[in-house]
Amino acid sequence: MPSMEENFPRGGIQKKPTEGKTPNAKLERDNLFDVQHEEQSKKRKRSQSDQGKQKKFKADKTAAAKDSVVNIEPLTIEAVCEGMLLLGCVKEVSDYELVVSLPNGLSGFVPVTQISDAYSKMLSKQVAQGELLEDLNSLPDMYSPGTLVRCIVTSVEKSADGRRSIKLSIDPRKVNKGLNASALASGMLLSGFVSSVEDHGYLIDIGVSGTHAFLPRQKAQNYIKAVKRGSDLKIGQNLNCVIVEVKNEGRVVRLSIDRSEVAASLATERQNWALSSLLPGLVVKARVQKVAPLGIKVSFLSSFTGIVDFMHVDPEKSMNYSPDQVMKACILSVHPTSKVVRLTLRQSFLHPGGSPNQLSSDRMGAVVEESTVKAFYKQFGAIFELDDGTLAFARLKHLSKNRKSFKPGAFKAGCKHKCRIIDYSLMDEMCIISLKYQVIEARFLQYQDIHTGDVVQGKVLALKPIGMQVKVTDGIRGLVPSMHLADVILKQPEKKYNIGDEVQCRVLECNPGGKKLILTLKKSLVQSKLPVLSNYEDAKPGLITHGFVVCAKEFGCIVKFYNDVKGLVPKHELSSEPVSCPDKVFHDGQVVKVMVLKCEPQQERLLLSFRLSSKPAPEDKKECTPKKRQEVKYQIGEMVDVKVLKKKHNGLEVSILEDEGTVIAWIPTMHLSDFVVNCKLLWHCLQEGDVLPRVMCLSDKGEHITLSRKSAVISAVQEEQVVRSFSEIQPGMLLTGYVRNVMPFGVFVEFPFGVTGLAPKVSMSDKFVTDTKDHFVVGQTVIAKVMSIDEEKQRVLLNLKVSECSSGDSAAESFALLNQYFKEMKEIRNLLRRRGEPSVARGLCELVPGKELQLVVQDVKEDGSALFSGSCVTGLTVTATRYHLGDKNIVPGEKTKALVLHVDALTSRVYVSLQEELLKQRPKQRFTENSQHSAIVQHVAEEFAIVSLLETGHLAAIPIASHFNDTFRFDSEKLKVGQTISATLKVVKVNDHGVLLAVQGPAKKNVFVRVRKESETALEEMLAPVEHSLSLGDIVTGTVKSIKPTHVTVAIDDKLTGSIHASRILDEVPIGSFPTYTLKAGQKVTARVIGGRDVNTHRYLPITHPHFTQSIPELSIRPSEIEGEVTEMLNLKEDSALKKLELYSVGQTVTCFVKKYNILKNWLEVEVTPDIRGRVPQLLLSLNTKVLKHPEKSFKNGQAISATVTGTDVTETNLCLSLTGIQSLEQGTITVGMVTNVTPHVGLTMALPGGKTGRVSIFHLNDTYTENPLGDFKVGRIVRCYILSNKNGKIQLSLRQSRLNPKSNSKVEDVEITCIKDVKKGQLVRGYVKSITPSGVFFGLSTSLLSRILFQNVSPYFVQKHSLYEKYLPEGKLLTAKVLGVTEKHIELSLLPEDTGMPSVLPESLDLPRYDAEEEKGEADDREKREELKMKTKRRRGDSESEQEKPKKKKICPADENDSGIEVYYREEEEDDQEEEAAKKKSKIKKHGEAPRLQVSMGFTWDEDMNAMEMPALNQKEESSESEEEEDPQSKLKKQTKKEKELEKQKKEKELCKLEAALMDPSRQPQSADDFDRLVLSSPNSSILWLQYMAFHLQATEIEKARAVAERALKTICFREEQEKLNVWVALLNLENMYGTEESLMKVFERAVQYNEPLKVFQHLCDIYANSEKYKQAEELYHTMLKRFRQEKSVWLKYASFLLKQGQTEATHRLLERALKALPTKEHVDVISRFAQLEFRFGDPEHAKALFESTLSTYPKRTDIWSIYMDIMIKHGSQKEVRDIFERVIHLSLAPKKMKFFFKRYLDYEKKFGTAESVLAVKRAALEYVETKSSIADT
Repeated sequence: MPSMEENFPRGGIQKKPTEGKTPNAKLERDNLFDVQHEEQSKKRKRSQSDQGKQKKFKADKTAAAKDSVVNIEPLTIEAVCEGMLLLGCVKEVSDYELVVSLPNGLSGFVPVTQISDAYSKMLSKQVAQGELLEDLNSLPDMYSPGTLVRCIVTSVEKSADGRRSIKLSIDPRKVNKGLNASALASGMLLSGFVSSVEDHGYLIDIGVSGTHAFLPRQKAQNYIKAVKRGSDLKIGQNLNCVIVEVKNEGRVVRLSIDRSEVAASLATERQNWALSSLLPGLVVKARVQKVAPLGIKVSFLSSFTGIVDFMHVDPEKSMNYSPDQVMKACILSVHPTSKVVRLTLRQSFLHPGGSPNQLSSDRMGAVVEESTVKAFYKQFGAIFELDDGTLAFARLKHLSKNRKSFKPGAFKAGCKHKCRIIDYSLMDEMCIISLKYQVIEARFLQYQDIHTGDVVQGKVLALKPIGMQVKVTDGIRGLVPSMHLADVILKQPEKKYNIGDEVQCRVLECNPGGKKLILTLKKSLVQSKLPVLSNYEDAKPGLITHGFVVCAKEFGCIVKFYNDVKGLVPKHELSSEPVSCPDKVFHDGQVVKVMVLKCEPQQERLLLSFRLSSKPAPEDKKECTPKKRQEVKYQIGEMVDVKVLKKKHNGLEVSILEDEGTVIAWIPTMHLSDFVVNCKLLWHCLQEGDVLPRVMCLSDKGEHITLSRKSAVISAVQEEQVVRSFSEIQPGMLLTGYVRNVMPFGVFVEFPFGVTGLAPKVSMSDKFVTDTKDHFVVGQTVIAKVMSIDEEKQRVLLNLKVSECSSGDSAAESFALLNQYFKEMKEIRNLLRRRGEPSVARGLCELVPGKELQLVVQDVKEDGSALFSGSCVTGLTVTATRYHLGDKNIVPGEKTKALVLHVDALTSRVYVSLQEELLKQRPKQRFTENSQHSAIVQHVAEEFAIVSLLETGHLAAIPIASHFNDTFRFDSEKLKVGQTISATLKVVKVNDHGVLLAVQGPAKKNVFVRVRKESETALEEMLAPVEHSLSLGDIVTGTVKSIKPTHVTVAIDDKLTGSIHASRILDEVPIGSFPTYTLKAGQKVTARVIGGRDVNTHRYLPITHPHFTQSIPELSIRPSEIEGEVTEMLNLKEDSALKKLELYSVGQTVTCFVKKYNILKNWLEVEVTPDIRGRVPQLLLSLNTKVLKHPEKSFKNGQAISATVTGTDVTETNLCLSLTGIQSLEQGTITVGMVTNVTPHVGLTMALPGGKTGRVSIFHLNDTYTENPLGDFKVGRIVRCYILSNKNGKIQLSLRQSRLNPKSNSKVEDVEITCIKDVKKGQLVRGYVKSITPSGVFFGLSTSLLSRILFQNVSPYFVQKHSLYEKYLPEGKLLTAKVLGVTEKHIELSLLPEDTGMPSVLPESLDLPRYDAEEEKGEADDREKREELKMKTKRRRGDSESEQEKPKKKKICPADENDSGIEVYYREEEEDDQEEEAAKKKSKIKKHGEAPRLQVSMGFTWDEDMNAMEMPALNQKEESSESEEEEDPQSKLKKQTKKEKELEKQKKEKELCKLEAALMDPSRQPQSADDFDRLVLSSPNSSILWLQYMAFHLQATEIEKARAVAERALKTICFREEQEKLNVWVALLNLENMYGTEESLMKVFERAVQYNEPLKVFQHLCDIYANSEKYKQAEELYHTMLKRFRQEKSVWLKYASFLLKQGQTEATHRLLERALKALPTKEHVDVISRFAQLEFRFGDPEHAKALFESTLSTYPKRTDIWSIYMDIMIKHGSQKEVRDIFERVIHLSLAPKKMKFFFKRYLDYEKKFGTAESVLAVKRAALEYVETKSSIADT
């Protein structure tokens, strides 16, 4: 029976026999068994539990009987009651609750306190402690949507509006309360929670009292990996557990959560489930009993019945189930009272641990146009099929607007309806839909539909202290914080709002995850049309939007926007007037309009301004500026240096160097220059990595910074000749900008700060415009005049006509353009020169107009032009037009002279002329400025033409355009080659460009058209002329209109505007103050008229001037001038600027006001009075070099400063001033200077204050000479200088610290040498090589001292080619020399290594003959040489007895300084240990028998930089004579006589004989690879030769060749010669250690271990590591050896000596203990004594003694140990200690032979070190011993 039960588990319930269609007998028998089984289980239960259980069981049966009548219908919320068990699926997770989806579209909530007991305890602990616990995980960490959980209903609450909400618990103690310990059986599937984490697993709370459930770690690994939520389970985590084993009657159970085990678990009868203990989530085998319209009735676990409603049948099968069909089902719910069990047949639930299908997020809220009715259930609703084939359920109330309008006929199967998905039930795997019109049309259905900034309608639900609750739709509620109830703060909101009121709000913040919606009712925000700022990324600079103040503090206001975006309005941006207490001006909640200045999205930092125009704040407070600087990244107009990162077709991507290259910016190609030609050329010449200095920031739109190099635009911005916003534009203004776009109807021009205007076709040019594209190109620089402005549409009309935009002085304007063009060309040339490589570009730099070239005619074309070539123009196209060939007839191949006219760098073309009048020698003539000449046009380029002056033939350049806007010429107006014109010279010296500069046309005599000075303010441009009746001295009142740094504009009445200069505000101006900022905009002032100035020329007018009434009044508000008489009226009758300036005398101190620092001209522009301006050159601004580096940062516009008058400028319109007083450049003073030129190997040219120039020699740059002394000095660098002398206008300077800071006592390595007397014989001096001449090397010791070094004192080698000296002694090389002798006029120096102690200036590797090599060397010489090259010999000592028997190995090492690291071993006859020691130090050993094989006459070096080895040359005299002959071509040319030829022949014969003799000489050393090849062929087994061969290659640093030789040696040497082979392996290891990588060394080592005795190879590598100080690697290797060669005594001893040499005595003691454990006992004594000997030599002698003593006390008869101890003590100990040992030994009872030996040693010792008495004492002791022995023998 039992076996049958096991094999055939049964299910089903008793049926009427009639129902059975299969043979009945079988069925009945089956049921019979079933009943018996049931009874058995009943009996078992009865025995186990009380009677109450029995009754309950009966009740269950009756319930089941009733159930057959019960209607099958879905679960409704009314049927849910407390204690009901349900299977749920987590739908949403928040920090404090889980939202759980329940069957049939219901949902419930699990509070955080209902998770499990362990979790609740931790929560309580956290609350009690008030701090976060590490191991407490939040709900979102442990639960994710889609997890199935078993729940129990704790309560069903009903709210005021009749809604019910289900509260659940998933605590296993509540869910599993029907189970007890005895009912647990293996295979059961339970839900449990992790209650603690232990070492080997987890304790699981399964809610069964008295049961301990344990989950082993290995059973959890699979699950943890799959879930990917960390490497461990977390306390409070819900798990599906399968019971694996039950022990002690259920008191201990072992669980598994392995996914495969859980998924396969099935509830069976054997697990004894009772109706009271049935759990949701169990998978059972169910049998269909009855199929009804609303679902199926099933039986399971043999006796239980349950129902499956229509929503839970398998959608694949629909209702196609037949009675008695068996299938898997999952329990969904168990009712506590009616005991109704609901099941599901859906596939997702049939494998525990799985999760139901989820809906894609985009489907939620979707409207489905056509959904088909599948089935309609009149009490519940309808099932629909959606457009994607999935099923959906609509509740009855969602099928129509209300009950009355519901028509059942519309929901027959197959009917189609429009619906909207409003929810998704995870437990039913169905969408919940609604057909209600208002739901389908609703704007918002869930929180996800609401976006920040949306305006929504809502109903007031409640008013609370924190704010108002608003219902937006059925499921969406929001909160209006109390601050947001109105534009002002409401004290009693209930008076304004009633519950149920409709309100219009705007969404401030929406968080769908947390179902959090924050709204505002502030009208100004709700109705705002400005953009919504809801994230930091959208905050682009310049954006204007609404926000609300959340906090006002003394540093400014914090303004908040949507989505919690916050920003700061700093104090200076709160208003155009300073706000002292922002908290009094602004209140929390106030709606404000702000402009974004800057945003950093990553840091969430936002900088705002309440000043909506983009003007920068007036710098009224000094601290304002630096603060603004940090916050706004780059202001327009800021100058930066950049580095080119990438070239793109339309511009350059650059990085700003001031930000360490982190900020990327963009320079459009057209912004590289004011000239279109130069833009293209610069783009072409620049390469990645080039640095462009002084580029201006044109716009900074967040991440995209645009820069410009247009000098006209830069100077316009710097001189404030710009408008910052539309409101500043006034008609009549002249503005510098650039073409933005060219359209058929006109040109759009953009100005800095983003203002744009249109120049219509009519106003584009003075000439008739047919096509706008002929006149202007995009990006071109233009000057525009404002014609009119349209305030409403914010449009500006411009005029680009030259007649309107020019100042009238076309000569000055066109010359300025030409000058600027050539200045830029010079920059481009310098850029190409710096390239370094001799490229075509460098060739272009050298060619300038006016240069004569030697060319060869290449080709003559049909049009008469010719092509040329030549060595100086390789890679360039050289052409001459027919005109320029003159009347010469040239043919290809002919050589000719030509003159360069123009070089086009962009196309690499050179235009030349062959005309005689241009090529003839020009007389040296001095031209005068503005002199007029006739000239002939020779070449026309794009921006200028080259002309030649008729009288002299000199070349000059004249500009083609007279103005930036002068771009178009009719053909008749264009210059033509050969045309004669009139030219006025402007620059009369030939400059770097090879030409004079001139302008076209006659010089206008005495026609004074005033050009506006750079320094003049743009104020007048903004003021239109207004007729007025004011006269001088009138008192007027007005209102301050705007405040500029140096003047204030005042509105006198509606139309008339006056100006107050900074000097006319206070009587006493404090230095450093800002007078204009004492006034505020809007302030009323009373002032006196002190002058007026013309609107057009901006000059101050005399009072009598007819136009005075149309001038701009100049006012004063100085108290003294208003009350008393005007002390200083402007423009006293004469209007001469000169006379005004004459009122100031040199040395006078004046107070002036900073206008601005002119970066282009490098001066500070100041205003002294309204009509007197001044300039302070950069070098007169301060004596502090830090201030001079960035003057613009130290001087603020409008600041009052005190200056000293030093004179007037060249044009006599400005005062020249100084802030450092009048500088006297006398000898001994310290001043500041700017580097203007760097002359290689000579020094610096410096600009000094007052326009003077000084020079610094390379000997005065530093107290310590360096290899590249000028490397740190760039043109433009400002430094402090000491004036050494100032004679005849020549100023010599010094930059030595010892001169500039004499008190600093800094070390002077190279003292100043001023005359011959400063040099003493024998002294070492340093200096720079000046030049090399045939007579010697000229060597500079100081500016004035030059000495000569003879060639024999330069180097010990004989040098044939002087080019070698030039190569190794280039000009400017720093060297140390020794003074050999000093006479009155000459200093003799030497550079020889033996004199200076420095390496030879010519390296040995050149293999040059030495001067002393000519004499035949005597034996003494040889001996010296041998001494020099003698090798240190090292001996390795045989450690074990067996080794000592082998022939000894010795190691030859080269001398230390030449240590090659190759150790050469060879054998030697056996010797005694002591002798070995001696041999190590002294002897030079030879192997008997095969002597030559081991002779090493030279040390070789592994380091290529060391002096290369010297080899005796063959015969250097002959060699040198031979090379001399070759060198001298003159001697070859002479015809030789017969006799001479004969002599030469004999000479050659002799040389050959000598050469042959030398090659046969056995003592000759190999000198080439061939020599070595010969040698190794003759003795292939000699490792020493192979090693020499390797060393030979290493001298030439040919590492690869040396490796190859080693490999050859290993193949060649006979396999029996193990030692020879090992030598080569060791050499190869050495080579890899020095020159190879760790990897290559290891490869060689592994091979060496395979081919040799491993221990030896290991020991050698250890030595190599130790010698090259790679102690870490050595230690690691020793550890490996100790593992591999544990039984080898030598390894332990070798490691001990290594450790002791490292000073690690403690480690050695530990090593001894390990050695004794590892080695056999018989070796112990020997090992201890060896360790002790090592301790004596390298370690602690006391410890060594202790070791000996302990050994001897254990082994007193070991005479060998006594001997060693004695030897060592004689060497290291005191006499007393030695005698003590002897005394102890002679009293031992040893064999007479041994005693004799010790007595003999004692006697010898005393004879050597003792006295006569002590010798006698030893003899006495010996006698005593003999007597005692004989007496013992007698007895």
